[in-house]
Amino acid sequence: MSITKIHARQIFDSRGNPTVEVDLWTQKGRFRAAVPSGASTGIHEAVELRDGVKTEYVGKGVSKAVANVNDIIAPGLIGTGITVTQQKEIDDYLIKLDGTPNKGKLGANAILGVSMAVAEAAAGEKGVPLYQHLADLAGVKAPFVLPTPCFNVINGGSHAGNKLAFQEFMLCPTGATSFTEAMKIGTETYHTLKKVINAKYGIDATNVGDEGGFAPNVSGAEESLDLLTEAIKKAGYEGKIHIALDVASSEFYKDGKYDLDFKNPNSDPSKWITGKELADIYLGYIKKYPIISVEDPFDQDDWEAWSHLVKEVKIQIVGDDLTVTNPLRIKTAIEKKACNGLLLKVNQIGTISESIQAAQLCQGDGWGVMVSHRSGETENTLIADLVVALGTGQIKTGAPARSERVAKYNQLLRIEEELQAANKGVVKYAGAEGFSAGTTAPGLHKK
Repeated sequence: MSITKIHARQIFDSRGNPTVEVDLWTQKGRFRAAVPSGASTGIHEAVELRDGVKTEYVGKGVSKAVANVNDIIAPGLIGTGITVTQQKEIDDYLIKLDGTPNKGKLGANAILGVSMAVAEAAAGEKGVPLYQHLADLAGVKAPFVLPTPCFNVINGGSHAGNKLAFQEFMLCPTGATSFTEAMKIGTETYHTLKKVINAKYGIDATNVGDEGGFAPNVSGAEESLDLLTEAIKKAGYEGKIHIALDVASSEFYKDGKYDLDFKNPNSDPSKWITGKELADIYLGYIKKYPIISVEDPFDQDDWEAWSHLVKEVKIQIVGDDLTVTNPLRIKTAIEKKACNGLLLKVNQIGTISESIQAAQLCQGDGWGVMVSHRSGETENTLIADLVVALGTGQIKTGAPARSERVAKYNQLLRIEEELQAANKGVVKYAGAEGFSAGTTAPGLHKK
């Protein structure tokens, strides 16, 4: 069925910044998608087109991207007559219409809004859930797997005003038997952590950040890891929860070294450390704590440090700023054996088809794939359907707090319930099987 109308508008994300929403009509009705936005963004990401008018929305307006949808993409795409179920053909058309390698002309936010709305409309056209349609596009067959959620519960880095250099500390309920139980474990531990932090640092430390996590005034990563292990123990879930880190180290990479005191304007350059020294810190943490995954442990162009760490560990090392969901960057990472996990963010690459291609490229090399939100989110839940469709077995979309985060977890609860009804109550939960471990591919992907 062909597209009859496309209309974009400026709405607001969870940080109060403008973003793009796209409505798309077919004879089946109206379908809607909204685009997220990141805070710590990789320099190799597709271009998020902002107006840059400092006197309006602090320079972050998206009227240019909205106009590009309404004035260029809409008439062009409708004019092609491509049917809404032909995702790859539509995405290829959008890429060609833009004509730049990083979607800088029309804006990845404009292109992605349309690409997402097309996927929603195609699922409606076929009369199937979105995860089923996305699985069809990816060539993934049932039975579907529910992912392990990675809850970002302690914040540092660019997301917090404390001294903590590392950006995210996550709880991953790998020992749950279902997604529903994973939510129970995650929420109970989150509330226990809140009590632990309140007792140690006072009530102000339990205010939540952009992704619903706490930002206590800890001295460093070890103190944060101790808080998590204490909360896990007090909640009664020792052995059922692993910890994942997102270091976002490009944020504190300066002159070839890493500054763990980067938020201090008078940071002492003699205390900045090399990639090898930072790797030794990670190795110490991995020995001491139940860490299953480390994301962006080094700068996005410090390839040597990445390759060194991957050889040394038996856990998942995830590329985000390194790989930016871009098949060309991923191929380089595969050649250099720089990581064994991909962070999949649809707005880093800008279309649904390229996101699927990036995930499959990584899965083909035995990597884990963690589907991810952005720090500036909307109530859109497409990534919940996408993680089930691709069968990657892991998702991070913030703490179990703030509706724009919980919306994704709630959608996964609905999907689990739907699959249980169709499969006599039996639905596989990924647990630890979605994660790669050193040179060992995720258990889910082994044929």
